Amino acid sequence: MVTLPDYAGLVTSTETRHLLEGFEQALASMFRADGNALPIIEGALGRNPKFTLGHCLLAGALILRGADTASGALAASVAAIEADTDASERERRHGHAARRWLDGDVVGASQAYGELLRDHPRDRLALLVAHALDFRLGRRDMLRDRVASVLTHWDASDREYGFVLGMHAFGLEETGNYRDALTVARKSLEFIPDNSAAIHVIAHVLEMTGTPDRGIAWLRATQPIWAGNAGFRVHIAWHLALFQFDAGAANEALSTYDDLIAPQLGAGNNSLVDASALLWRLQLLGAGSQWRWRDVTARWIQQRTFGSRAFDLVHAVMAMAASRQHGRARQLAARLKADTMLRSRSGKDELSLAEALVAAIIAFCRGRYDAAVESICTVRAMADRCGGSVAQCDLIHLTLIEAALRGHQSRLARTLAAERAARKPASGLNRWLSARAWTRGTAKLATARA
Repeated sequence: MVTLPDYAGLVTSTETRHLLEGFEQALASMFRADGNALPIIEGALGRNPKFTLGHCLLAGALILRGADTASGALAASVAAIEADTDASERERRHGHAARRWLDGDVVGASQAYGELLRDHPRDRLALLVAHALDFRLGRRDMLRDRVASVLTHWDASDREYGFVLGMHAFGLEETGNYRDALTVARKSLEFIPDNSAAIHVIAHVLEMTGTPDRGIAWLRATQPIWAGNAGFRVHIAWHLALFQFDAGAANEALSTYDDLIAPQLGAGNNSLVDASALLWRLQLLGAGSQWRWRDVTARWIQQRTFGSRAFDLVHAVMAMAASRQHGRARQLAARLKADTMLRSRSGKDELSLAEALVAAIIAFCRGRYDAAVESICTVRAMADRCGGSVAQCDLIHLTLIEAALRGHQSRLARTLAAERAARKPASGLNRWLSARAWTRGTAKLATARA
């Protein structure tokens, strides 16, 4: 049997060129995050259900979808890989890694994909999945180092080189190497000018360095690119609203939500996470919106959340508590302990944080601010391991400072506000929080003296 290599020169078990072309098209779609990968590879498998490399890609694509995964389809692809006696060693290892994830062992799946990438550093599918699992497990050093370790096997002649640079840039940003992240992200855009992932990295750097005006300008200038990208359009719109929120323009942030995020809420858990995270921040700012919350809550109720990550569940609880459906919020929060698949697909720190955070959110929405402060303070030191990016995890710090302000814990509020202002002195939001903390503290002292 004479088999064909893939574009990266790796051995495959297929002899059929048009099937391999389908694999390449679907893999290119995954790098672009344009939402077309599944239809392309499902079409190839429809023509030949024994296309093992296609099943490897379908399994990887379904894992990347996370909680939205069709477990039956994933199980069928894993079984097809395992049943193929002619599968290459690398394809069998893809099947083994996907099996680990299917069985609920996200750590084992991450390890298996990582080892596969170590032995085959030009395996593009393994790189995509391992990178995504590193992110979900909060392994920020691995976000940077895993991609860095394979970059020496890539060069400018490879068509995905710009995308790999973008992945490395994200790891650099998440580990605080902002200058290097900007350099690498810009280099990525030189190779692939419409790489929404690299645009996203630069947005993160501008967010973490507290320059909201520059962030708004950057995302407005690149909006024609990212607004048409299925994988990034909601999340980058969330970043745009975050910059507006940081600049004190709550009405503009709400307009961004209405125009760019709300119309996409049917896109799955990720869009609902972004919606909940933005509306919660605006509510902390005093710009709450019950009708928007009710819409998001209704979407969460319709959405599949069994077996999802704890990170997703926290945002579902947030929507239900904010829309005053406290019974539903408590029932959903109980799943953090009862849903075995959710627990196995979530990182250990992510779970610990989630349990404390949902208790704080429910308490906050019932006006029990001291209880919210107490709950968050137990996990504050590990807040950056929430299961999302550093920017996403900041919601925990914002909730804590607002609970301290509303609970009249002035000394704590001033300390937290000072910490934020030191990290991002250009942030209008941080200046506002500092002013509130000192004003409330001064008023409380004056009352006590009187």
